Amino acid sequence: MPGILIIDDDTAITTALTYHFSDRGWDTAAAGSGRQGIALAEVSCPDIILLDMKLPDMDGMELLKQCRELPQAASIIVMTGGGSIANAVEAVKLGAEHYLTKPFNLNELTALADRIIETRKLRLENRYYQHRQDHAVVGASPETVRLHHMIDLMAENADTTVLLLGESGTGKELVAREIHRRSARQERPFLDINCAAIAETLLESEMFGHERGAFTDARDRKQGLFEVADGGTVFLDEIGELPFSLQPKLLRVLETRGFKRIGGTKELRVDVRLIAATNRDLARDMAAGRFREDLYYRLNVFPVDLPPLRDRPADIPILTRYFVDHYKGVLKKAVSGFTPEALNLLQHYSWPGNVRELRNIIERAIVLSTGASLHSDLLPPEVTGRAPHLVRPDRPSRKNNNLEKSLSEMEREYILAVLDAQNGNRSTTAKVLRIARSTLQEKLKKYGVEEVS
Repeated sequence: MPGILIIDDDTAITTALTYHFSDRGWDTAAAGSGRQGIALAEVSCPDIILLDMKLPDMDGMELLKQCRELPQAASIIVMTGGGSIANAVEAVKLGAEHYLTKPFNLNELTALADRIIETRKLRLENRYYQHRQDHAVVGASPETVRLHHMIDLMAENADTTVLLLGESGTGKELVAREIHRRSARQERPFLDINCAAIAETLLESEMFGHERGAFTDARDRKQGLFEVADGGTVFLDEIGELPFSLQPKLLRVLETRGFKRIGGTKELRVDVRLIAATNRDLARDMAAGRFREDLYYRLNVFPVDLPPLRDRPADIPILTRYFVDHYKGVLKKAVSGFTPEALNLLQHYSWPGNVRELRNIIERAIVLSTGASLHSDLLPPEVTGRAPHLVRPDRPSRKNNNLEKSLSEMEREYILAVLDAQNGNRSTTAKVLRIARSTLQEKLKKYGVEEVS
């Protein structure tokens, strides 16, 4: 969802705008001072900062400069009084994208914010497609850009053990292959094995090999995964499922680069880079005695968390376009893409299966399609059943969604809704609203709400 930070010392404005944008599905935050605003901006990384040019603790121009220097640049809209147009023009020169003169129309602000978000999405997609060949990991959100940097760093250090952490479907194998592809080991083998997919009796042989006659059916000598991958990379997926009996042998490989085949007496030495992956909490498994402590710390040299898709919604349009382009070629279907309604549903779904689930849903939609456009009726019920229209039972219904109602009316409606949600508790209501209890008392008194003793 898009994010907006409102920086203004007028609580009537911050409260009303917070209500307005929250009600439209935005992630909102508000600050009453410049210092608080900078602190919130660093944490929340908003898409838009709505900035009042007159604040009690900081000059608006100075705050604007600091906002422009934040690592994740936000689009800045400045708010100014009618007599300060010159300052607003100067603010635009310093990097603000737009300015609004108080009092402003909510329709105007809403349309402006929507245009900014659409422009930011287009910039994000263009930036990704300009550099599409650089990384196999698709996306251009801040989370994915950080992952790209981590992949580059791990590729430069081609001997360091890597532990990839993340939910199922987040692309751990893809990241492992990309690390190998970009490293000095790229000309040597990349071999992978799923520790949960092979029986314990066979897994040791697959990993380390066996000598002829080592056990029944061992008619020939077999080289294992580590031996064949010498000079390259071994990827152990679902490392948390590795049987406890095999963990000491893997630890020995990591510590000495040596091992013996099953039934063998000769110590074999290899030069391999190990990348492991899991969706389990290995620290908890270690504490419970299911995973060796020494192996855990050997694997945890360079842990990398892969963010779930729900935490990087800006990547969904890019991934959607990427998979549509891929599958329309594979399936030989002349499709142009999803309709705005269908794409909106995709962007508001929670994606428990992450990128893998998105890829499968897009492939299914293209298989079922009969025309150029992919409509919402091609999406499964779990996606279409979670439309972005949020039900908020703790807020009063509004028969006319008039954006032009006064800020004071919106403030009153919002405060009373929060008070009702807190069962009339004024202290907790004040905390939720981020205002002093005395301020809340004054406003309620103005609204004619008497305190029940």
